[in-house]
Amino acid sequence: MGRKSTGEKLFSVINTIIMIFMMSICLYPLLYVLFASLSDPTELAQNKGFLLMPKGLTFKGYWMVLKNPNISTGYINTTIYVVAGTCINLILTSLGAYVLSRKNLYWRNRIMLFIVFTMFFHGGLIPRYLIVKDCGLLDTRWAMLIPNAILTWNLIVMRTSFMGIPDSLEESAKMDGANDFTVLFLIILPLSKAVLAVMILFYGVGHWNQWFDAMLFLRKRNLYPLQLFLREILLSNQTDDMMANAAVEQTETDLYRTLIQYTTIIVATVPILFLYPFVQKHFTKGVMVGALKG
Repeated sequence: MGRKSTGEKLFSVINTIIMIFMMSICLYPLLYVLFASLSDPTELAQNKGFLLMPKGLTFKGYWMVLKNPNISTGYINTTIYVVAGTCINLILTSLGAYVLSRKNLYWRNRIMLFIVFTMFFHGGLIPRYLIVKDCGLLDTRWAMLIPNAILTWNLIVMRTSFMGIPDSLEESAKMDGANDFTVLFLIILPLSKAVLAVMILFYGVGHWNQWFDAMLFLRKRNLYPLQLFLREILLSNQTDDMMANAAVEQTETDLYRTLIQYTTIIVATVPILFLYPFVQKHFTKGVMVGALKG
């Protein structure tokens, strides 16, 4: 490999500086919230400008948040929605993508046209609510799992990935007596690990961040996901119970309310951040595989 020219070296240096700058812009807000959640609320209120480390290190905010029973309830419910919902998403999306990727499917292009149509036009919020209500899903966990069982974009990406697998593999399997389920689960899916990792990330993050459907379809607080409790804390300032349990003085109410908000953001965000490293090596490949063919 030849030596880099002066122009190439200069480009690498400038590109590295720009990337570091962009990374800092994206990373600093998260670090600010993390440092603020670990800071003493009085010292945090006196801080002006950048926050590069915790001010008066304390874990009282985490103690107050994690002691709140709503947080544990939200974690349990969100975990159920993420795990069960992602499994349902993967199964149904895989089945739909496999059928639509078969070249001998009658009216395949017309069916895809109707499916793509739903990406740009939908019935609206009220018809969606009425359908969920008429199906008897209100105030049940199914209201968080069934309406979003298949997302059109993810179906298209997975279908495109399946279309890239050689037809000879399917033909050989069927000559040996395999049926469509055998072909899908023993041949197609094992060869599609990259796109499956992308689907797990997309669907998992979607379920973790889901709060709007919960606000529409759930009235029982024992079914609320974590993000709905987070919304109450951030927007409605419902922190009185946590501060009462921690015996916070009346003069410090506003200070600790801010601390609780920062801490709740970290508690609700950090777990999903650990998912990405496990699928990172498949992410780019999976997205590109699903975008190669139409």
